[in-house]
Amino acid sequence: EELSAFIERLGLKPYRTEQITNWIYRKYAVSFDEMTNLSKDTRERLKEAAVISNMTLLKTLESKDGTQKFLFELEDGELIESVLIPDNERLTLCISSQAGCAMSCGFCLTGSSGFRRNLKSYEIIDQVISVMRIIRDTTIAKTEKSGHHITNIVLMGMGEPLNNFDEVVSALWTITDLMKFSKRRITLSTSGIIPRIRSLAETGLGVNLAISLNATTDETRSKIMPVNNKYPLKELLKACRQFPLPPRSRITFEYVLIAGFNDSEDDAFRLVNLLKGIKSKVNLIMRTVEGRLYGKIILTKKNVLRKMQVL
Repeated sequence: EELSAFIERLGLKPYRTEQITNWIYRKYAVSFDEMTNLSKDTRERLKEAAVISNMTLLKTLESKDGTQKFLFELEDGELIESVLIPDNERLTLCISSQAGCAMSCGFCLTGSSGFRRNLKSYEIIDQVISVMRIIRDTTIAKTEKSGHHITNIVLMGMGEPLNNFDEVVSALWTITDLMKFSKRRITLSTSGIIPRIRSLAETGLGVNLAISLNATTDETRSKIMPVNNKYPLKELLKACRQFPLPPRSRITFEYVLIAGFNDSEDDAFRLVNLLKGIKSKVNLIMRTVEGRLYGKIILTKKNVLRKMQVL
């Protein structure tokens, strides 16, 4: 609607809206000059009135498994990260919703940097478009079945998405409506902002929900996630039970295993009881984690396997 109104103000024909949408959101154009099915006069009018957002890629890091981390610089100099994770069937893009984060989770390095600002909806969208350009223009980051396309998007990067609710929701509508990305393949991860979980359900977006849980008691969770002091486990899980799920969908519960803190057999059994009545799956995060409160975390294979057996 915004683009249609913009096109009308420029005195262009309504059908130009779909043409421009196709160039920006499906062909990932970086300039109006690429839009060869528009007349030169139309392209000049567009250039005088608008710019196509294009973040600056500062650095790319690649791990042994092919995962790539992209460091982007925004117009005001803020830095954000996006991560591309390939496997045989999927190419998952993890995007940020804020520059920095205010949640101060004890196991997360982003939280230690503090909160700087919310991202605008176009900056959230631009991460997807920028990475799609990288995939299109290089030989990297292609998987056996996904080919040249991102198959999944997860909002698990920098920031708490539900603390930037309006901009995130606006971005997701654009990604699903204009970029034609399946809402079933988008997952929003939250530390547990209960009122906004309910608001997300009311939007009708229909994206998947993930909860960063990481503990099975309020006492333990509050030590590593201050948000739990305001939104305790009982109320959080009640909101999860009330969250509308499409057929065959489940809520993902993310659980960073911290040796000697939340990785006991008792924790595993408590987790099972906590999630009763919720269509769910648990993502045990077993890699070494650097965190402000707990330093380097080393897990024993025995404890990890036992927790998996209990679940």
